[in-house]
Amino acid sequence: MIQQHKSFKEQFQYQTGGWKYSALVRFLLFLALWLLLYFSFAGKLIPERYDIQLNVASEKTIWAPEPLENEKATLKAQDEAAESVDPVETFVSLTNENLVQGLYDKLEQLNADTQVTFDDKVNIYRRELPQKREEFINAFLRSGATTSIHSESLLAEVKKGITEQEYRFPEDAFFKLPRLSNEDLEAMRPVTVDVVNEIMKDERPDAQAARAQVAEIVNTSNLTKNTQRKMVQEIARFVITPNVFFDKQATEEARAQARENTPAVMILKGEELVKKGEVITKEKYELLNEAGLLRDKVNYMPQVGLILLVTLMVLLLVMYIMQRSPTLTENNSRLAMLVLIYFLNIMAMKLVSIGQTPEFPLAYLAPVALGSMLITLLLDIPLAFLSSVLFSLAASIIFNTGYEVIFDFRIGFVSLLVCFSAIFALHKASQRSTILKAGVMVCLVGAASVTALNLLSDEYNLRSMLQSISLMIGSGLLTAVLVIGLMPFFEVSFGILSALKLVELSNPNHPLLRKLLTETPGTYHHSVMVGNLSEAAAESIGANGLLCRVGSFYHDIGKTKRPSYFIENQSNIENPHDLIDPKLSKSIIIAHARDGVEMLKDHKIPRPIWEIAEQHHGTTLLKYFYHKARKMLEDEGKDPGEIKEEDFRYFGPKAQSKEAAIVGIADCVEAAVRSLRNPTVDQIESMVQKIIKNRLDDHQFNECDLTLKELDKIAITLKETLLGIFHSRIEYPEDLTKSVKKGEA
Repeated sequence: MIQQHKSFKEQFQYQTGGWKYSALVRFLLFLALWLLLYFSFAGKLIPERYDIQLNVASEKTIWAPEPLENEKATLKAQDEAAESVDPVETFVSLTNENLVQGLYDKLEQLNADTQVTFDDKVNIYRRELPQKREEFINAFLRSGATTSIHSESLLAEVKKGITEQEYRFPEDAFFKLPRLSNEDLEAMRPVTVDVVNEIMKDERPDAQAARAQVAEIVNTSNLTKNTQRKMVQEIARFVITPNVFFDKQATEEARAQARENTPAVMILKGEELVKKGEVITKEKYELLNEAGLLRDKVNYMPQVGLILLVTLMVLLLVMYIMQRSPTLTENNSRLAMLVLIYFLNIMAMKLVSIGQTPEFPLAYLAPVALGSMLITLLLDIPLAFLSSVLFSLAASIIFNTGYEVIFDFRIGFVSLLVCFSAIFALHKASQRSTILKAGVMVCLVGAASVTALNLLSDEYNLRSMLQSISLMIGSGLLTAVLVIGLMPFFEVSFGILSALKLVELSNPNHPLLRKLLTETPGTYHHSVMVGNLSEAAAESIGANGLLCRVGSFYHDIGKTKRPSYFIENQSNIENPHDLIDPKLSKSIIIAHARDGVEMLKDHKIPRPIWEIAEQHHGTTLLKYFYHKARKMLEDEGKDPGEIKEEDFRYFGPKAQSKEAAIVGIADCVEAAVRSLRNPTVDQIESMVQKIIKNRLDDHQFNECDLTLKELDKIAITLKETLLGIFHSRIEYPEDLTKSVKKGEA
């Protein structure tokens, strides 16, 4: 009944009571973050409006609030760029060697035919050689049109170019061709192919110039007969065609691309549009109107853009928190802390930006990594990485003094590097001095990044570079000091248990741990052993191993109120439970969890620690006293059914986190294995599996997000760790023991 009442109360509080669980408060916190970003960026991104009249002198100087395109100048530049593009000529491979092979096939066939007279052969060659070349060209054009490899306009140019540069076979050559023997043709064929390939492999817009090289190449061949060389030259010249042609479509595409690639002629951000006292002409008025600077025609687009920008940034953060950081949506306290960190980080940047000028890069002094370091230490490392991206974007807007773009990529780049380096330096931080080391890392990475940017700049200046490096060093040290100073505030105000705080709580000189050691040494030793087991198990599934270890140190602190009633502290004394009623024993045992929570709260121990102390037993059954009570009723002749299980169960609640569940398993496993005189490997493995299965069957893991796969990993890790702890007491198998005694092993 007590457990049911508590669950109802907790459910009621979650739904109706307290700002920590209110959906409205959560919405207001995200709205506050949205407003923070909006007003932080508004001064940089939303231009001022002016009351300007046509043909009236301006009362003040007006600068361009953002880059503006000069459309007339842009069109002129595009036309000039298109006109400057030379006509595009495309290389077209006609595979002329195939025509060579076809001609030689015809020569060998006809010359070998003795029934055809010499004169007929001459006439056939005079008629069919040009025809074969024409068929070859037409076949290529049809293939190109069918496969769409080349455009129609290019194929038309190919046909035109080949026709215009056609080579006519000399008349006397027609009389020499029939006299060529098969041996002559066999010797001439490869030479002709080589000559054609050698010439046609290069771009040949002028076929006549290419044909002029034929004689020189043929004369270096291995042909010995003059007739062979002469005919090879004629056949090669006949086959050679131009292979580079004007490509109209490609030329038009290149000119269109040149137009697209021509940058718009811009009036730069910050460039003077109107001087004070200058008369506003129609051209100036239209320019001011396009820039949205006229009060009578307000341009709402910058506001809309800024709203979209800030909404996207906040929405990105909201989606990440909902999917990957459910603790922030379940507890508005942590969400409020996150919003406060954003506020502090952005306000620090805004304060530094007051003195920012293009000549003096004061932006490098801003503690941009402040928020990333605090989120890493207090909340979540992946969330810190996402926030680093948002902080870098904010810095690139807030510190932008350039005239070309909204974001200053240099500031954003440096900010992102120092934020990431700070997160890496703080990974698994265990001491406060780690914060100072992270500050030094920010100094080094920041100095290196600004040095790189300065060296890459066309306006490289040694003095400016040294100035930037000095500011980055100051930024790293300032960030470390601010984080060290703010950490206690966040830990106390929001009850956050950081890794640094956990290490401090694990100090054996802590009053509660000293009390545990001096008053209940058995429990202290048990707690240390549970800490070793739970830490290893937690790390095997990616849970917080350090929290498990420190939580284990304190999980049984309630036993210090009645130490002699717990077996690990009963050294050489009689067990007092043998003399009292099982129900009273049950009350004493169960009370240690509630007493421990009260003691931890009194000593201001953070919530996650006392939650482990409260939840490590869940609602498990005290089986020993339950069965003892039933047996006593049986011995008295009464119905043992009067004893109900729920009366001998811990009040709970069940484990709400992986860490609490792991500590509970490790607590039970350590006590069970310690009860064995000489534990063997099989006994340890069986004991671990049995304890986890009993808790699983008892539904003790229903309220935490442990999976069956993770439970298997926990069981394996606990077994391996226990084998390391109890290795000296594990019995050898019988045959191995005999070998050891004989000195064989």
